[in-house]
Amino acid sequence: MFTTKPESGEKITKLGGGDAKTPFTERPATYASKSPGPSASKMVPSIIGEDLTIRGNVISKGEIQVDGEIEGDIRCGSLLLGDKSKVTGSVAAEDVVVRGHLVGSITGLRITLQGQSHVEGDIFHQSLAIEQGAYFEGKSRRSDNPLAEIKAQGANGSANFGSHSASPSVASPIAAE
Repeated sequence: MFTTKPESGEKITKLGGGDAKTPFTERPATYASKSPGPSASKMVPSIIGEDLTIRGNVISKGEIQVDGEIEGDIRCGSLLLGDKSKVTGSVAAEDVVVRGHLVGSITGLRITLQGQSHVEGDIFHQSLAIEQGAYFEGKSRRSDNPLAEIKAQGANGSANFGSHSASPSVASPIAAE
């Protein structure tokens, strides 16, 4: 456990391989050779703060946390709508947790409406949890893979992924292939 002061003439062994030229702050070669690219599970979420308003669609492959206001559609890997969030538009993500205010449809594999949430729109889901106190006005439709249905709609030339609108919309004819 304890070290003793070396006697004169004894060899001193240093930690870190004994190379006196290598400072302790330098990374070993094994760490430097690893790729610096972030993995999907270790990515930091993109945060839209309370003081930020976005008018337009938001698309991300990673996680988004919204505390501000978005007037447009959101498509991402994982979405958290914070307590003070206001979203007017459709939402599509694998995991969706709603704490704030949403007017529009939600499509996702796992959707949770927490107690303080306010949702006006349809929900297309694989699994849905609605906590006591949550406000939900709309239809809920279960599907084995609701996100695949969005991709199929996009393949048919539809750039919109099911946005909820208060104004009437004009249906366009579907061209036969």
